Amino acid sequence: MASSAAVPVPNLAFRALRGARSPGEFAAAVRRAGREIGEHVACDARYVGRVESGEIRCPNYAYERVFLHLFPGLTLRDLGFTAREDVRGRAARQAAADACRTARPEPSHTVRNDEESDVLRRAFMGGTAAVAASLGLGAPAPGLAATIPAPRAGGRFGETEVRAVEDAVRRIRLLDDRHGADRLYREAAEPLRTAYALLDSGGALRQSTTDRMHAGAGELALSVGWLAHDSGRPEDARSHYAEALATARVAADAALEAHAFSNTSFLARDAGRHREAVRAAQAGQQAARLLASSRLRALLALREAGGWAGLGDRAACEQALGRAHTLFGRGPADDDPEWMSFFGEPELEYLEAQCWSALGDWPRAVRHSRRATVLQSPRFTRNLALYRAKLAVDLACGGAPDEAATAAEHAMDLLAEVHSSRIDALLDHTARLVAADAPAAPAVRSFLERRAMLQV
Repeated sequence: MASSAAVPVPNLAFRALRGARSPGEFAAAVRRAGREIGEHVACDARYVGRVESGEIRCPNYAYERVFLHLFPGLTLRDLGFTAREDVRGRAARQAAADACRTARPEPSHTVRNDEESDVLRRAFMGGTAAVAASLGLGAPAPGLAATIPAPRAGGRFGETEVRAVEDAVRRIRLLDDRHGADRLYREAAEPLRTAYALLDSGGALRQSTTDRMHAGAGELALSVGWLAHDSGRPEDARSHYAEALATARVAADAALEAHAFSNTSFLARDAGRHREAVRAAQAGQQAARLLASSRLRALLALREAGGWAGLGDRAACEQALGRAHTLFGRGPADDDPEWMSFFGEPELEYLEAQCWSALGDWPRAVRHSRRATVLQSPRFTRNLALYRAKLAVDLACGGAPDEAATAAEHAMDLLAEVHSSRIDALLDHTARLVAADAPAAPAVRSFLERRAMLQV
């Protein structure tokens, strides 16, 4: 029997009102408008994508009040929505109104944020249907989305679908290692949608298959979140990381939970939320305490060290670094997560360099950044470019503009293959520093000229 569900019609009016703002920026404006009138709406980039794709034909009552406050003088129809009476019957309208009146706040938990609240509410109370909703992020690349089959009739999935999700995670990570995130982020949205649609469609005959699908979907959410993080979309990244954390909690998957907290800590440190970075790293260590992977615990200790460094607490940072080195020294294990293939000695050196940079100890930062570039395998093109760009910043801050310019040019040698907003930001920072310090130096002049040519 054919489905009677209507095909969603994109909401072009709502998209026009967003203008040049990113979905994350627009979602932040919606949350601010809600606070102005005493409404708590956990709007995130994903919700905005669902509205713009036409999946949400009419907002709930809380969102309606916020939107009408944000756009005074406009009606829901002006905003591109369908009238509520055309979307729901009388009984449904009454049930929705009752639900709004009796709603209670979510219980708090570690590392809370608005995006996570909405994702957890969907994951724990409403299944994962909303997670499979459209992101509005563009057409998929044939090599990514086409690998995951759509849900079967009857709602079952099996080994074929699980392997397809796991292969999509590996493919994204491989492409990111080689090329960086900017080219991949929009293309990776489709396999993520399909993975959660499979979960929502039903289940597998074996619990072990269902568990693997939860783990695969969660890891895929983390991979897409990392692409958002690395391409300068922090709000999108935060939403994806929270989505993975919710999936881990639903499936009681400690390894996935530790990974989600690791990424959350990393993002928080990058955003200057250093206390949150510490808490997330500590929560990750708690989740990983029963896992037989010293390398995973070492990485989480490094995440904690980075948070302490950002807070200016040198003693706590050094304690966490000491734990990280001890754990790392125990060597790899068969139970190390597959996603940690990037975490070798070069990454250890790079993350320690970040700590010393945050503490203003430039000689130590330079020493560890330089070791990261020397030790890194050329196979990890993106990371090699990142380490070279980080070394350039540390050299510039440490008063060596000529060396900084040379290191920056070495990073630029890889930019034909790598597209990463994080790396671009480091190179721009280096350019500002050396231009102010020694603009006439030959190496500096060469770097600045080459950088300017790429930005034309």
